[in-house]
Amino acid sequence: MSTKPSKHLETFPNPQPGREYTIRHVCPEYTAVCPITGQPDFGNIIITYVPDQKCVELKSLKLYLWSFREEGHFYEEITNRILDDLVAACEPLRATVIGQFNVRGGIASTVIARYEKPK
Repeated sequence: MSTKPSKHLETFPNPQPGREYTIRHVCPEYTAVCPITGQPDFGNIIITYVPDQKCVELKSLKLYLWSFREEGHFYEEITNRILDDLVAACEPLRATVIGQFNVRGGIASTVIARYEKPK
């Protein structure tokens, strides 16, 4: 039985909404294709956030990240898109998404995108 990738991030209620704590997810199997050459891109996506009222559910996060496999994305665009989608889904107090992309053409790239909830 295969599970279809999805662009939808599920959430669940934060079990400790009165406590500020950090959640870190490391996704070492990010894959997509270069939007110019069509060559495969591989990377490590690190998501760190301080939840407010909701947390992201891990299976939906996995399927969400898998949904990019056959699509063409620039590193800068996909890192910021993951951050935007995470913020839209769970409205964290703070969040950082780091995209560490493997060497292609002799260059490895890291993109860091940050968010802080307005006070």
